[in-house]
Amino acid sequence: MRTDLAATIDHTLLKPEANLAQVQQLCAEALEHGFKTVCINRVWVEDARRLLAGSSVGVCSVVGFPFGATSHTVKAFEAAEAVAAGADEIDMVIAVGALKQGSFDEVRRGIESVVRASEGRIVKVILETCLLAEDEKITACRLSAEAGAHFVKTSTGFGSGGATIDDVRLMRRTVGEALGVKASGGIRTTEHADAFLEAGATRLGTSSGITIVTSG
Repeated sequence: MRTDLAATIDHTLLKPEANLAQVQQLCAEALEHGFKTVCINRVWVEDARRLLAGSSVGVCSVVGFPFGATSHTVKAFEAAEAVAAGADEIDMVIAVGALKQGSFDEVRRGIESVVRASEGRIVKVILETCLLAEDEKITACRLSAEAGAHFVKTSTGFGSGGATIDDVRLMRRTVGEALGVKASGGIRTTEHADAFLEAGATRLGTSSGITIVTSG
């Protein structure tokens, strides 16, 4: 088993039809394979926290998911509630529309509000790169860094496209070593995972973690 890859993977279950039995299975798999976190919707955070208690596997919850089209206040509330429920990390969706219309202060303030509400927990900013031009991706990375986020992330997995090697390289060049880069969306094989890490990713979001770490 590729334990080096397992330690980079957020083992993900964000489908709206997910149920408790599936979350229990997700957590059991994360414990068995040594994944970095489980990434789940807020409604399952308490359950995951209980199931993973005493282990090294973290709990990651999403905010403003999947569209990012909610107010700063709502995103901050979501983050604070998730942290209170036991989340170790927060993956938030950027205000894509505000970014595309050039309202950069608005985007920055939205990220800052989630960073504050997360009280020192790791915050990853989902750019949804399939919707952005190259200059917008660069701007989103810079705004994330200025706002105090810890990672930039490619995709929700619910958009029209997922992670690409070119996007990960661009994001890494833009943030340097100051932030982590999470590749997410469409990563299904060991070869994919290795390629994204080589391109500069430091975290992988995938629902195919078991295949990735056992078939390489």
